[in-house]
Amino acid sequence: MNRHPIAVALAALRQTLLGPDAPPGRPLLARWPALARYATPAGLLAALGLFSITFAVETDWGLPAPVGVLFAAMTVAPLLALPRRPLLAWRLIVVALLVCTFNAPADQSWPWTPPLALGSVAVVAVVVTRVDRPVLLWLVTITTVPVLTLVDAKNKAPVLLLLGVLAILGDLVRRNRLSRRELVAQTELSEREQERRAVLEERTRIARELHDVVAHHMSLIAVQAETAPYRLTDVPAPAAAEFVAIAGSARDALTDMRRLLGVLRSESTGPETAPQPDLADLPAMVEAAHRAGLAVTLDAPPVDSGRVPAPVGLAGYRIVQEGLANAARHAAGAAVRVTVRADPSTLTVRVQNARPAEAGSRPGEAGAGHGLTGMRERATSLGGTFTAGHQPDGGYAVVAELPYEVEGGDR
Repeated sequence: MNRHPIAVALAALRQTLLGPDAPPGRPLLARWPALARYATPAGLLAALGLFSITFAVETDWGLPAPVGVLFAAMTVAPLLALPRRPLLAWRLIVVALLVCTFNAPADQSWPWTPPLALGSVAVVAVVVTRVDRPVLLWLVTITTVPVLTLVDAKNKAPVLLLLGVLAILGDLVRRNRLSRRELVAQTELSEREQERRAVLEERTRIARELHDVVAHHMSLIAVQAETAPYRLTDVPAPAAAEFVAIAGSARDALTDMRRLLGVLRSESTGPETAPQPDLADLPAMVEAAHRAGLAVTLDAPPVDSGRVPAPVGLAGYRIVQEGLANAARHAAGAAVRVTVRADPSTLTVRVQNARPAEAGSRPGEAGAGHGLTGMRERATSLGGTFTAGHQPDGGYAVVAELPYEVEGGDR
């Protein structure tokens, strides 16, 4: 709900005079860390020099030494507070403009010392870029009070013009900075959303592929359960009824899986009728990579397809496929070695490329896509592990360990 303008103005006035300070800006030397370490001692040295100059001017005006010290401190204090407390610095500078003028010589065209006049311009120029527009309006209005009451008539117009220009430029700078921050935030949000969408799409693709494998096994269960009473002799009636129940449950599960697959598939995605690949198709894939110009070596002893479950074989094939794609994309010209080992209960897949001849983007860096995410999703969906990283020789390797149950349930 919109607030009343008077309430907004009063809240802005309270913020200007008594409210919390504006957030500090980015350090000027943030881009040069080697110089940033000298910023504090250099600033203190500059403040000491400014204090000495102001004190000398004040004593030349005939002020007592204690008053000169006080006025010099009031001139330097806002500049020391400016980097971290800009609004406090402005409050201090307004007080200094009102106080440090009472003993100015009559022949002076300006009521303030040069350090105080220049320091006030610097403070206003910074603080107007740190406050929102209602506070900015109050800040400019209050700053005009010492100008209108203490500055000579011939100098008032230029000073007020300078103050107005600083206010306009400061508001533009602040709005531009906020726009850039919002753009960066939207860009980061978009990138995170794209990453999340890529992960979900990869999971959906994995689920679709696993559906075909699981559906095949469920169909076998249903067929075997239906034909078992005819293949066996003297089957008791209760056992025959159990076979019928098993077949019915298997077919119900197939129906539910088809409904689930309909949810996973988009409207534009047609049914996938091609058989899913497995480890036996690795030589053909490596040969295709050879023809494409990739130097690949396959170290994969023949694997008994009946011992390695189909989902594990499919995951191993896809991991090798994505690993070769990453090597071709990020390590062009480097030799690649594919190693596949099937232990009694674990399938280990390793794709390692040598150091590329030319430095380029690496897997996992910005713009590298989501291949590593997909490989990790495949491994973890089967209860396995996945690691990827740079090797001591400058190459890159991905390793997946996919566990599976052997016949009989032993691991």
